Amino acid sequence: MKKKAYWLISLLMILLMSLCFVCGCGDQSANEENDTTEVAAEEPTTAVADDGVILSDDSSDFVLVTDVVPDAIFEIRYYSTYNFVGDRIDGYEEPLAFLTEEAAEALKEVSDDVKEDGYRLKIYDAYRPQEAVTNFVEWAKDEDDTRMKEYFYPELDKDVLFPQGYIAEHSGHSRGSTVDLTLFDMETEKEVDMGGTFDYFGEESHPDYKGITDEQYNNRMILRDAMTEHGFKPLPEEWWHFTLEDEPFPDTYFTFPVNSEALN
Repeated sequence: MKKKAYWLISLLMILLMSLCFVCGCGDQSANEENDTTEVAAEEPTTAVADDGVILSDDSSDFVLVTDVVPDAIFEIRYYSTYNFVGDRIDGYEEPLAFLTEEAAEALKEVSDDVKEDGYRLKIYDAYRPQEAVTNFVEWAKDEDDTRMKEYFYPELDKDVLFPQGYIAEHSGHSRGSTVDLTLFDMETEKEVDMGGTFDYFGEESHPDYKGITDEQYNNRMILRDAMTEHGFKPLPEEWWHFTLEDEPFPDTYFTFPVNSEALN
């Protein structure tokens, strides 16, 4: 009897171990299948919009500007409500600045140069998701919303902002190699006087505007010269706006949001 019981117990244990092994393999297969599904879902995608523009959510060539230009100061206006819309802008989920790796490296060279003269770069905006640009377009169509008119476009009626090019369907910022910035004087601990404010819609924002003092004009040229020396080209309508001349994605507009997980 003892021998028979021993064999029955042994057989039972073998059956239990076999069952556990089969279940374990099943769980592993399921986990592997789930992992594969998750990876597939995170693969970057590229599409062509109805207007022919290439849209991509691939952030693999982008970097966090603070990682490359640690001396810069940041005031990400579109994360705040102090901007021409008056609300936090869609797509700006954290007050961060992204750029393509190439643009960030060039900006680091600019930062190193101006630092020798007692300045730091102060950045208002860098990569801008297409979602944010669409937010601007929808705001521009609402002619009754003029909350920020006295601060950003007092000389213009809102209905001319789109036709005159202040607002557009797509922005160079969404290509990832454009930055809006100014100089910060480390001695006075203030922004350098540029004779005009960031995002002001009007002629006084033109870099070569003559209705400002010589000192203000020279300050604009200090910024402009530093940026152009390191491969950035200016915009004729905005003294703060520069795009890397050899930008790596001249025809692609990106869609991923500005948050700390976007570049992971």
